[in-house]
Formats: sequence, structure tokens, C-alpha cells
Amino acid sequence: MSRIGKTPIAIPSGVNISMDGQTVTVKGKGGSLSQIVHPDMNIVQEDGELRVERPTDQKHHRALHGLTRSLLNNMVEG
Repeated sequence: MSRIGKTPIAIPSGVNISMDGQTVTVKGKGGSLSQIVHPDMNIVQEDGELRVERPTDQKHHRALHGLTRSLLNNMVEG
């Protein structure tokens, strides 16, 4: 498993996350950011956290798993 990809992203207070299909939008006091994620990656939002899940253990999915998690984490922190 990807060590980066399986780490959940904590959502701070004042940050709203909306998902419309494969587009994830993060809105906070500094503005908003949007990112289209790969259709194979599944984004789950629950208990004040975001998690990225992948369908298989193929090399392509493992790479996308960590990349997607990093992009979303940077959006939340930025």
C-alpha cells in the first residue's frame, strides 16, 4: 500500500469540500481551488477527513493513489 495515499487528510474548521462527479472543490477563507481527479480514484469524506481509495494494487493505481492524496492535501492546506 502507498504510505502517502492511505494517510487520511484532516479537514480544518472553516474549510468546505464539495464533490461533483470527479471534480473536488475546496473552499476556505483564502478562496477556492478545484481539481479533477482520475476516474479510478474514489474520494471518501467522513468524520472530518478525506480519504483516497484505489480499486486495485496495480502500479498505475498505486502511483495515482499517492498523487491524488498529495494534490488534495495541498489544496486543503493551501
